[in-house]
Amino acid sequence: MSDNHTETATFGEGCFWCTEAFFQRLDGVLKVISGYGGGHVINPTYEQVCDKNTGHVELAQIIYDPSKISYDELLEVFWKTHDPTTPDRQGNDSGPQYRSAIFYHNEEQKEKAEKYKALLDQSGAWNKPIVTTIELFSNFYPAETYHQDYYNRNENQGYCRFVIGPKLEKFEKVFKDKLKKA
Repeated sequence: MSDNHTETATFGEGCFWCTEAFFQRLDGVLKVISGYGGGHVINPTYEQVCDKNTGHVELAQIIYDPSKISYDELLEVFWKTHDPTTPDRQGNDSGPQYRSAIFYHNEEQKEKAEKYKALLDQSGAWNKPIVTTIELFSNFYPAETYHQDYYNRNENQGYCRFVIGPKLEKFEKVFKDKLKKA
């Protein structure tokens, strides 16, 4: 494997600001792009997606170095950083754009996602069935510039301080061995 080999993972776990903030901190993740995918409108705007008629999901597209972090490790973070049992909702955010979804880029990703989902469902880790969809990657449109790197640029904004901040604190404790070194 060459030094510049990268792979892509695409996850929807509610608000992409949270998802982006988690994955950006992982060693081996080179870039996280907030965007929209899985819908039928070409180049949708945030307002269009929020109108709930585009079929799109808020997504984080993760470019990573598989020699440093595996797809399995990314899946572990995905499953542990949101509630996969709430259809079209994460916390106070509700609507089809906030649904839990994995968009796989190849058969290996599909198999791993399906296996992890089945094991989690069987484990009883959740009181309700997991509703995460596992779908073939079909499209991705980067969100507007102001959505990119949102938490890092707006740490003191209300939503960031009171919603993302506490989640990020827990995340950094749980995944401390996988974080980028300062």
